[in-house]
This record gives sequence, structure tokens and C-alpha cells, in this order.
Amino acid sequence: MSNVTRRQFVEGTGKTAAGVGIAMTAASYTRAAGSNEKIRLALIGCGGRGSYVARGLIEAGAAITYLCDVNPSKMDRVWKFLSSAQKQQPKFVADMQHVFDDKDVDGVIIATPDHWHALGTIRACEAGKDVYVEKPHSINIWESQKMVEAARKHKRIVQVGTQNRSVPYAHEAREYIKSGKLGDIPLVRVFNMKDGGEFKLGESTPQPEGFDWNLWLGPASQRPFHSKLIQHGWLYYWDFAGGDMLSDGIHQLDLALMLMGDPPLPKSVRSLGGKYAYPNADAERPDVQTSSWDYGNFILEGENTGYPRYMRKTTLTIRRNDELPYWTQNATRIEIYGKELMMTVGRHGGGWIVQTVQGRLVEKQFGRVPDPWHYENFLACMRSRQRPNADIEIAHNANAVVHMSNIAHRLGNIGLNYDRATGRFDNDRANAMLKGPYRKGFEIPDTV
Repeated sequence: MSNVTRRQFVEGTGKTAAGVGIAMTAASYTRAAGSNEKIRLALIGCGGRGSYVARGLIEAGAAITYLCDVNPSKMDRVWKFLSSAQKQQPKFVADMQHVFDDKDVDGVIIATPDHWHALGTIRACEAGKDVYVEKPHSINIWESQKMVEAARKHKRIVQVGTQNRSVPYAHEAREYIKSGKLGDIPLVRVFNMKDGGEFKLGESTPQPEGFDWNLWLGPASQRPFHSKLIQHGWLYYWDFAGGDMLSDGIHQLDLALMLMGDPPLPKSVRSLGGKYAYPNADAERPDVQTSSWDYGNFILEGENTGYPRYMRKTTLTIRRNDELPYWTQNATRIEIYGKELMMTVGRHGGGWIVQTVQGRLVEKQFGRVPDPWHYENFLACMRSRQRPNADIEIAHNANAVVHMSNIAHRLGNIGLNYDRATGRFDNDRANAMLKGPYRKGFEIPDTV
């Protein structure tokens, strides 16, 4: 990759790396597509991650024209962060419908809590907006499929925030695997073994001034306001999220599937999990969960934890330099066991190595933070109308895989067979969990 610029790589990946570079019709072009004007975006959800995505897209050449959040104070904080990169202050709104109604908005960044990702994306597509939606893009399998349908019907660019699909070192790892040097691969292991502590909801502080609890809840079930829910506590409840393997581990799980050639959904899943480290926590999600998916020609295993204090994500120093992690205690690695060689891959700039007997190094590749490539790919695809590297249809499979595991766990740590043709399990209770309930006024229609 040393002789290829980042822009050349970004513009090429939509055609070759992801294998889905299908141009859309001319009728689907937005105002910005094919022009030299700045693409105008709205940030919906002004948390920490959303602010960094918005900043990255500004640096990639876009303009943020709206900030949207149900908490007014968040918009003030985000604008302070963005103001050093952009002179023109965006409009502040609480309801995302104002953004969708504005014909001058070309696209949106959906960075709300997870339970709003699907509905927000579908509404944006219906309004003719392209979408950069943060991972995980849905909290059940059915709504993920509806997002794919909305993107195709309305001819929208929908990029999911699984950035590893845009970074050169990940594509180089995939090419190495495709070369056959590892040999046949019967087993792949994905780790999301992060540290953590006991979650307690505790007492609520008063609702912030101007905060719209009804809009924050959106499609989720009705419940009383609690301040800790809006301060990342929502991550611990099934109404709002899908556990940490979906909220964060989806990065390396999606990367693992990309490395394996993006196979169709597995034919069975088995899951075991529970609150073993913190049995008295208020969380609904497990702090230990292991999953196995049978793809027919290989088994994918997932290890997910929320307690070991000695496990660490790849540091920012490693992500930005020619360094490799200490793999044994790297919390977010992928291990690919070929018959001949073993490959270990890091996410978000962790690079990769190939080893043989007694850890002897055969090959290594350093990595870099993937975000800039991903942002540039999104904007390039908004102009070209080619599908992006993390197109919603590609992202659907990794998302569905985690939901399959969660369903098996929530039904009592059981095994489930899955029919790829019908999209159904061999269990009526599991099939009932393919789709979640939606609060009145925030439903996702059957036909999008």
C-alpha cells in the first residue's frame, strides 16, 4: 500500500475490496453528488462518538449544518468541539424530523443510542438522505433487514460505522488469507474480552432542563426517566442495546467475517452466558458470554467478557505507529487457525501477524486508525453513488450473527438451528425474538 494514496485506496475499495461497487441510477443523485460543493450533513445524536465522527467528516471535506439531540446541553458541548474545524455554526434542533424535512441536507450521521439507529436510518432514507449510521446499526434482525430494504428502495448510500472495512491493512490480511498460505481454515476465534465493573442503576438525579424523555425513549418500551440510563446506562438493557458483543465487539466480528470472505449466515448457533463476575449487578446483559456459529466449513467462536482488568484494547499509540499489541492480553483480537499457519489480527490499527510452530513469526503488517479512510469512502460514495465499504447489506450479516447468539442466550443458553433460505429458527420462541416491540408512534412499518 505504500505506493497508493489514501484517496486512491478509498475510491477503489467501493469497487474492488468490498465487491459491491454497484452504481445507482442517475435519478438517485443528491445535490452534492457529482459536484464540487461541500456535502451538507446533520449530526443526530450528540454524544462523544457522534462528535468525533462529525469532526472526522468535516476534516474529510463535509459541512455539518445541523446538530440534533433531545438534550440541549449536548449540542452546545459538541459545537465547542467542532468549532475549531468549522466556522459556520450549525442549527440546533431536538427532533430529527426537522432535519429530514430540510431539502438542503444531503445526509445524516446517526449516532444516537442504539435503539434509535434503525428507525432513524429508515426515516432518513425515506426523506432522501444518505446515512452514516454508527454501529451496531440495529437491535434486532428484522429491523436490520428493513434498513437494507429502505436503502435499496430509496436508492440511498448507507455506510455503517464498522471502520475496519476501509483500512488498507485489513484488506492486505484478507488477500494473504485468499492466497492460501494459511491453508484451510476450520476455526476462527473472535475476542471481545474487555474489563469492567458491577453496574448499579442507583438513584436518579432530576431530568435535565429542556430534555425530551419521550423522544429519547423513541421505539423502546415506556419506563420512568432515570438519569443513569441517559449516561450510558442504557447499554446494559435489552430494550436499548444488544450487549457488549453487539455494541463494541461487532467491530472485530465484522472484520473476521470480512477476512473469511463474507460468508452467508451460519446454519446454527450455540450460546452460553450469564452474570458470573457480578451476579448482583442491575444489568440485563451478561458479563461472560461465549458463542459458537457453524458455517458448514468452519466454526466461528466469540468470547465476550466485561470484567478482567488486565485485558486492554489496542492503545492509541499502537494504532498510530509501527507497533504491534501484546496479543495475549489484547482484548479485541481475532485468531485465525489455518491448517498450516495461524494469523492474529487487531482491530482499529492493531495490524496483524502470521505464526508457525512455537510462535515463529512468518509475516507481520502494522496498521493505522481506520476512521479517515472510512469517512472519505462515505463521502466519495455519496458523490459516485457506488455502495460503500460497510454497506448496510454487508453489515447486516455480522449484526444478525450477534443477535442469533443473544437469542440463544436469552432463551436459556440453548442451541438453535437456522434456515438461511427462510430466515427462521427451528424454535418458535426464537422466531418471536427476530423482531422487537415498538412503542406507538415510533413503529417501523412492514413496508418501508
